[in-house]
Amino acid sequence: MSEFQQYTEDQQEREAPFDSKLIPVMREAVLTVQMVLYRSLKENMATRFADWPPEKQGRLAGAVVNNLFGTEALDPGVTEFARAHRELVEDELRGLSENCEDLIPFLTDALRMQTICDNQEGIHSLGCLLMARELGILREDRALPLPSTFMLSVRNLAAAHGIIEKMEAAPPPEEPPE
Repeated sequence: MSEFQQYTEDQQEREAPFDSKLIPVMREAVLTVQMVLYRSLKENMATRFADWPPEKQGRLAGAVVNNLFGTEALDPGVTEFARAHRELVEDELRGLSENCEDLIPFLTDALRMQTICDNQEGIHSLGCLLMARELGILREDRALPLPSTFMLSVRNLAAAHGIIEKMEAAPPPEEPPE
């Protein structure tokens, strides 16, 4: 291996904030935040758009989440809905900071983690952070959590929203008799 190749590899290792094995785990945590946001929006929309069928409420919630995180909808109906109701989706995005105020710290962290993961994989997603800042969702004064802290907070959030079971602390180990 040439001296240049060794230097390049050393630089890449120093610059990479995440181990490549950590990225899928971080992405799963980001997805969990998206699920919580979707559920919260859907519940919120059930009261604000009570005259709409639940399917339409779900499509609006999905379109908002997809737009915020810059993701493609798996359901083509959500994509069609988003195109047909662009102004409504944008209005809902502008209302996120009020309608989902309790989720703002998690959204801030998830959007940042998504951007870091994307960057590690050569994807440019800074636009999501810029949009979140414009919408008043990105808390720039909030410290970036360590990956383990982020994953633990997301786990607790998911448990609080009934997505996963609450993690119980393990009992202390029994001391062997002497």
